[in-house]
Amino acid sequence: MGRNQGSDTLLAVHADTPAAAGHPSTKRWTEQRWLLDNIIQANGIDWDQPRSIYLSAPCGPEANADFAAARLRIRKYADAAPAFEALAKRRQARAEAAEAAGELVTARDNYFIAAIHWGAAQWPIDAADATNLRYNASKRACYRKYADLADHQVEEVWIPLGDKKLPAWLHLPYGYAGGAVPAIISVPGMDSFKECGVSLYGDRWLNRGIAVLAIDGPGQYESPLLGIYVTPEAWAATGTACVDWLTMRPEIDGNRIGLSGTSFGTFFSTLAGANEPRIKAIALNAPCLEPGCHTIFEEASPTFKMRFMFMANYTDEAAFDRFAQSLTWRGHAEKIEAPLLCLTGESDELSPLHFVEDMMSQVRGPRQLVIYQDSRHAIGTVPSATLGPFATTLIADWMQARLTGKPMTTSERWYVDATGKIDRTYLT
Repeated sequence: MGRNQGSDTLLAVHADTPAAAGHPSTKRWTEQRWLLDNIIQANGIDWDQPRSIYLSAPCGPEANADFAAARLRIRKYADAAPAFEALAKRRQARAEAAEAAGELVTARDNYFIAAIHWGAAQWPIDAADATNLRYNASKRACYRKYADLADHQVEEVWIPLGDKKLPAWLHLPYGYAGGAVPAIISVPGMDSFKECGVSLYGDRWLNRGIAVLAIDGPGQYESPLLGIYVTPEAWAATGTACVDWLTMRPEIDGNRIGLSGTSFGTFFSTLAGANEPRIKAIALNAPCLEPGCHTIFEEASPTFKMRFMFMANYTDEAAFDRFAQSLTWRGHAEKIEAPLLCLTGESDELSPLHFVEDMMSQVRGPRQLVIYQDSRHAIGTVPSATLGPFATTLIADWMQARLTGKPMTTSERWYVDATGKIDRTYLT
């Protein structure tokens, strides 16, 4: 039993339970829905973030045509779920036909892509309703079939947390033949899910001999369907729960466990990493680190707040606004002694840069802050990200160095300019 098992308050829920009682509702959503649909009509599915890009990335080139079709079909918010459902059904049917014909590599690839499409179809549904549950079951079924056929060992696992269990997948490196290897805990963002955590081909972690525990943490994707919601307390306990589980596995070196979070997963990873000293390194990409989250909830697309209300199991906006004040790294980041890497866009529209710099100044351990000139929240599509260090490669190489024993001897701030040049200064 893990050190945080048995807590009566760890996963406590509030008066809005059960989740299926209704959909979240916000003033901005009600007033701006017409505007949102017009923006999608003009800009497509990637109106607020490069959603079709980060969903297609783990699938490889075969899925490019699928996402091109989605971009053409989705002209309003209500189009998203049925568009991805149709793509998922087509890929699943292709996978089943290939499996029946003995074409197992083709079956494997199509099961993986189908799982990603089923997860994408879940995104617009902010309730534990029958449709969300059906999509989730299809996603799991397809990914389970992929796991059976994968080119590396993939295992469906459940991480004990309080009186519930977090859903996760454990991936061992390509060609694993025994012994204990390093591992990372992969934490997705608000609009992503654990099945995206490892690529179908050429995964950056597995290629470096690092195992991946890809989780849906409290409130993320599958977890609220299981009654596991976002609270700071639950996330503070999640790092320990995952490390407890990993250290019981003979394939994993318990002295070489890292944590990698993306987007809102950076906030969750900060809480998890700060409260588990056995985590040896923490990497954050495209951070959401504004205490109280005013910018993302009140100034960005209204879909973010709606989504997070579902993740936290709130249907009443005023009650959620009070809860949101508890979403802060203060009191946690100050405890981090492990090496920490943070990559951020200079012009992040979801989490202003000064909040990131404030948090980094409070970390006790060695730290590296990398700022990409002109980049927004999703690091890319600007010269600094194209000509400078490629973000995901930088993170993987940095994590590999930490988990293979190379120490960080200095704390640095890197500013990557539009030519790709890095201006390095030291942090005190």
